[in-house]
Amino acid sequence: MNTALLIIFVTIVFSAGLGIFAGRKVKMNLENWTVGGRRFGVILIWLLMAGEIYTTFTFLGASGWAYSRGAPTYYILIYGTLAYTVSFFILPAIWKVGKRYGLHTQPDFFIKRYDSRGLGVLVAGIGVLSIIPYLQLQLAGLGLIVEVASGGAVQSNAAILVGFVLTCAFVYTSGIRGTAWVSIVKDAMMIAAVAIVGIGVPHIYFGGFGKMFRSLIEAHPNHLVFPGAAPGMDVLWVMSTVLLTGLGFYMWPHVFGSAFSARSAETIKRNAVIMPFYQIPILLVVMVGFTALLVIPGLRNGDMAFLELVNKTYPSWFMGFVGAAGAVTAMVPSSVLVLFASTLLAKNVYQAGFAPKASEERILGLSRLMVLIIMGFALLFAIFLPNALVNLLLIGYDGVSQFFPGVVLGLFWKRVQRRGVVCGLVTGFILAAVLVFSRNDPFLGLNAGFVALVVNAVVTVAVSLMGEDKRAHQNGNSPSISPGI
Repeated sequence: MNTALLIIFVTIVFSAGLGIFAGRKVKMNLENWTVGGRRFGVILIWLLMAGEIYTTFTFLGASGWAYSRGAPTYYILIYGTLAYTVSFFILPAIWKVGKRYGLHTQPDFFIKRYDSRGLGVLVAGIGVLSIIPYLQLQLAGLGLIVEVASGGAVQSNAAILVGFVLTCAFVYTSGIRGTAWVSIVKDAMMIAAVAIVGIGVPHIYFGGFGKMFRSLIEAHPNHLVFPGAAPGMDVLWVMSTVLLTGLGFYMWPHVFGSAFSARSAETIKRNAVIMPFYQIPILLVVMVGFTALLVIPGLRNGDMAFLELVNKTYPSWFMGFVGAAGAVTAMVPSSVLVLFASTLLAKNVYQAGFAPKASEERILGLSRLMVLIIMGFALLFAIFLPNALVNLLLIGYDGVSQFFPGVVLGLFWKRVQRRGVVCGLVTGFILAAVLVFSRNDPFLGLNAGFVALVVNAVVTVAVSLMGEDKRAHQNGNSPSISPGI
C-alpha cells in the first residue's frame, strides 16, 4: 500500500509541476491564458480535447452503467462518434469566426453574431450553472478514486484538497497550455490502465471476451437487450439521448472554447477524424463493467465496479497506478472547467454586463481570481454538501445542448434573429428543467432534454421568420458570421 500511495503522490505532483512548467516562458495575456495563443497543432489539440472530455466518468460511470443498467450503456459508445462527425462540419467554422474576431469564449460568439451583450450574459450564466456541478463531480470522483486506490489510507477529503491546490496552481500560472501538457500524462496513464484492465479481466476470469459474453447471457439473459436492467431506457430513449448528447457534445462552454486554441481550421478537421479512436478505451471500460457483474455481483454502488474489480484482481501497486491515472483524469477536466467558468464570469458577465470598457489586463486578473473562488466553492460543496448540486447536474447536459440551434443557425442561416435565439434558448432551458425536476424524464419514452431541444429549434426558427431584428439589421451584424467566412 505504501507503494500505491507513492505512485499516486508522485504522479499528481509531477503532473501539476508539468502544468506549471508549461507556461514559464509565455507572456501571459488573455489570449494565451484562455486559448493558448491559437497555436495548438493536431496532437496537442487532440490531447486537450480528449483530456477534457474523458473524465472520472471513464473509470466510474461507464463501467457502472454497464454493471447496473446493461444495454442502455450502448449510447455512450455511439454519441461520441456522432459528436465528432458533427464537429467536422461546425468547429472549423467556429474557429474561423474566433480567429477573425478575436473570440475567446462561447458567449463571445453569441455577442458578436447577434449583437447582444445581454444574450452573452444569459449564455454565460447557463454555462456557469452547468459547469460548477460538473466541476464538483470531478473533485468528488478524484477523492473517491484515491481513497479506494489507497485502501482508505488517504481519505477522500484530503485527496480532494490536494487536487484542488495543485489544479489551481497550474491553471493560475499557465492557463489552457498547462491543461494541454498535463493531458499528455493523463492520456498515457488512462489508456494504459484501461487497456490492461479492459483486456485483462475478461481473459483472467473467463478466457476471453466471447466466453465472458456467453456467461453473461446465461446468467442475465436480458441484460444486453433493451431496456436491460433500466425500465424506461428503451430504444426511443437511447436514440433521443444519442441525438441530444451528440449535438450538445461541443456545446459545453469549455469544449466549445477549446476549439479556438487550434492552429487552423484544418487542424480541427483532422482532430475530428482521429477523435473516434478514443471510443476504444470506453468500450474496454464497458467490458470491465460486464465482467464485474459476473465476478462481484451485488455491489450496492455499480459505479465502484471498475475499482472493486481491479482491487480484487491486481496487486496493490497496480491499484496505485489506476488511482494515479484516475486522479489526473479528474484534474485535467477540472482545470479546463474552472478556466472557462472563470473567464465566462470575468469577460462575459462582468465586462459584457457591467464594465464594457474594462481592460484586458483587468479581465485576465479577475479571471485568475475567479479560478480560486470557483474552485473554492466546488471544494466546499464536494466536502461538506456533496449532494447539494445534484439537481443542477441533472440539467447540465440538457441545458448546454440548448445552445445548439443558436450556434448552428448562426453559422449557416442568415435569417436567424437574436430574439428567435433568445426565445428558443429560454423556452428550451425552462422546458428541460421542468421535465427533469418534475420527474418526467423520460417523457413519452424520449429523453427530456431532446424534447426541449426540438421545441427550442422550432421556436427559434418560427420567431426568426416573423420578421427581421431591426437592431441587428441596422448594425449590419446579421450577415457578418456566415458559411461564407
